[in-house]
Amino acid sequence: MTASTPAAVRFKTIVDHEVATNDVFEFPRWQVALMGQISGDPRYCNFAVAETDAYVAEEESRIRNGTATLVQHDSYLEIGDRVGSMAMVYDWCRGFMTAGQRERWKNFGNQAVWNVWNHTNARWGSRPAPWTGWSVNNPVNNYYYSFLEATMMLGLATYGENEMAPGWLDQFRITKLENQLFPIFNTDLIGGGSREGTGYGTAMMNLWNLYDWWERSTGERLADRTPHTLESMYWLVHSVTPTLDRIIPTGDHSRDSDALFYDYHRDYLLKLATLYPGEAISGVVKTLLSQSSVRQMTNTSMRYSDFLYDLTPITGRSLNSLSTAYWGSGTGSFSMRNDWSPTSAYANFICGPVTESHAHEDQGSFVLFKGTWLAYDANIDGKSGISEEQFYHNTVRFQTSSGTEIGQAFGRSCNMRALANTVNWTYALAQVTSTYAASAGIGKSEREFVFIKPSTFVVFDRVQTNNAGTRRIFTMNFPFAPTINGPTTTLVRGGNRLDMTRILPATANTSITMWRDVNNNFVPPVREPPLPPIEAARLNVVDAGSDGAAEFLHVIGLDGSVAGAVASNGAGQSGVDISLADGRRAIVRFSQNGTGGTVEIRSSNGAVIETTTLPTSIHTPPLFVN
Repeated sequence: MTASTPAAVRFKTIVDHEVATNDVFEFPRWQVALMGQISGDPRYCNFAVAETDAYVAEEESRIRNGTATLVQHDSYLEIGDRVGSMAMVYDWCRGFMTAGQRERWKNFGNQAVWNVWNHTNARWGSRPAPWTGWSVNNPVNNYYYSFLEATMMLGLATYGENEMAPGWLDQFRITKLENQLFPIFNTDLIGGGSREGTGYGTAMMNLWNLYDWWERSTGERLADRTPHTLESMYWLVHSVTPTLDRIIPTGDHSRDSDALFYDYHRDYLLKLATLYPGEAISGVVKTLLSQSSVRQMTNTSMRYSDFLYDLTPITGRSLNSLSTAYWGSGTGSFSMRNDWSPTSAYANFICGPVTESHAHEDQGSFVLFKGTWLAYDANIDGKSGISEEQFYHNTVRFQTSSGTEIGQAFGRSCNMRALANTVNWTYALAQVTSTYAASAGIGKSEREFVFIKPSTFVVFDRVQTNNAGTRRIFTMNFPFAPTINGPTTTLVRGGNRLDMTRILPATANTSITMWRDVNNNFVPPVREPPLPPIEAARLNVVDAGSDGAAEFLHVIGLDGSVAGAVASNGAGQSGVDISLADGRRAIVRFSQNGTGGTVEIRSSNGAVIETTTLPTSIHTPPLFVN
């Protein structure tokens, strides 16, 4: 602050504006108290205390009148912001408060936090106020971190003058972290990240904040109690597209259905890098953020993050030092790219557990990016960003004879059986069958996904349905309707292009569904001036076979990477011979009855560059190449 660094000046400017005008939308009062602590200027604490006391007084009035408190709104989702901020103002501006104010704040905070952890017996004064207890025992849910924040902050801030404070610290540190969060993270979230996806999953930025502030307050380091913390840096970095302005649209994205790289993602990475300043990945994060579309916080209430989590002391490291693929088994996210240049081809393939309400029916799906989204989750063009059904994603889906969709079941898991990343290719084998309920009659749904570098993808699906009349539909979603010419599908978007050739089935019923014609989620609201129509489209390739078994084999080239592709089967294998635009040939074959297959790559003069059997187990890619 003394040196007037840009981040410090921006933070002070917005705090000063709030103190002068009180018109910054939902500006956290703790940030004003922080400026009081830094500067010693009494006007900051006078403002923070007055505003916080007014909030507590309003809550007290609601309690007396028997109306719902603000803090209990939406199942106490905002208790971390409200009670946490109150506790920090209490701590940093204690000398500006009266004894009566301190007593009232403590009483309100104690009751609010008690209500969270005792939901069936919750009360306000003498009035019972039970609630659902949503996610009080689910450390993977975003609500949980708000509950933790209120509990930790109240305990730390009032310790020594609040008889309930030691209990709140034990609730935070032992009951919730030691006995609940750490064990679940260590068994279920291998590889970092969140099963809520890249939208709601960014709420973990609040957990990193608690790790950091607990360590600075008590000296105890929590971040290292689970490898999940450090691994989450890799998970999010690999979830960013090569253009560094978007993220993969996994799970619900209610704030921004476009899945743009945003302040939340910047904050998430800033806090992790600050927790691990000596790690090589933190140097990569510094470089990524400096080149990203969000080089400083745009949200006024988040400017503090650039100030408190300044990465100046960290030495930057090239993105090219990272591996080009990352596997997070806990989330089922397998990200891959040719290199770390902005023009690289990029894909994300999903196969993992579906245990959170913000997750989607997207197991076995993939998205493709090169310069822009070429094949994506249709949620990007939806109004809500939270449509979870399978047909919004790029999978093989199933319909009953009456046209009813057979969806993937909540609480089940896709099993990633094999994967690897090499210089020439990347591979994944997903057994999706188990994501369907036993009564659905899906005997087999397996997908093998091969990335021939730099820009070619081979997708092979084996499916078997046990009920007569069940339809098997290969599904792809595009930003607008592609051109269909026999077995070839083409989409040109600006300077980028996708060409997909269907090898199997040799004959199929192919159709295009315009989302705006069948789903109101894709019809713009009536406004003046009227919004343009949404052009999102879904490709449907329906297998015409009658015996319940089907194979789908597609070759996808980005930006003209494929010159031609023809069937090339072997003994007990279905395959394709691909002529690549750079003169090479790739022959990829898959077992018809089992799983796995072979890859052969030849140079332009016919010399064999590589012949290999696809792996049958998981070969986790290294974190760095150098």
